[in-house]
Amino acid sequence: MTSTLAFDITQFFPSLNHCLLPLILRKAGFDPKVDCFFSNYLIGRKTWYFWNSFSSSFLNVDIGVEQGLALSPILSVLYLAPILHILEKHLKILKILVSILSFVNDGLLVAQSKSLTILNSFLFCSYNIASSLLEKFGLIMEHGKMEMFHFSRSHDVFDPPPLNLSALEGPILFSRDTWKYLSFIFDRKLSFHQHINYYMNKSISTVKCMKILGNSVHGLIPHQK
Repeated sequence: MTSTLAFDITQFFPSLNHCLLPLILRKAGFDPKVDCFFSNYLIGRKTWYFWNSFSSSFLNVDIGVEQGLALSPILSVLYLAPILHILEKHLKILKILVSILSFVNDGLLVAQSKSLTILNSFLFCSYNIASSLLEKFGLIMEHGKMEMFHFSRSHDVFDPPPLNLSALEGPILFSRDTWKYLSFIFDRKLSFHQHINYYMNKSISTVKCMKILGNSVHGLIPHQK
């Protein structure tokens, strides 16, 4: 069996430490000019707020990168890279057989075993280490967005035990019948029937709605459809 634990890093862009980021870039082997550029670009920034006739005083901006800027996702990935490297190293030393996947602020812990008890213990320990590392780097997991899912080839009734993370100030997670991650809908046997049905129905609904938006006389022309 394979189990996944999906977690979300809240306030990722607004939480990056300006003083820590240049050190990470330097450690990654970037040219000193790059380190100098981002030190000047990020450190010592100030902002102020306007509301109608009100104008605030200047406030220091010591953390965060702006959402919508092309550099923000790149800087975020570079910031997260050493955290994942340290996490993988810790898991390897402790012989916790868990793989790590990350899509910017969406993380995924993947464990494989024939025993559900072992799977839960792997996920519990890896989550404990991951949350501790993220906290040290100034990042926090959002427990409410966490999900657990099991993949199994078993044809019998499948009733996996929940993963209790309450000791780590987390939730009690129950495995779902289907799981949506990065717009893909997974089932336990990876048949993708639910995924196909969902997007097929969505496409049919879109085509039916297009009839309302125009015909041969008025509305959307065929080229726009």
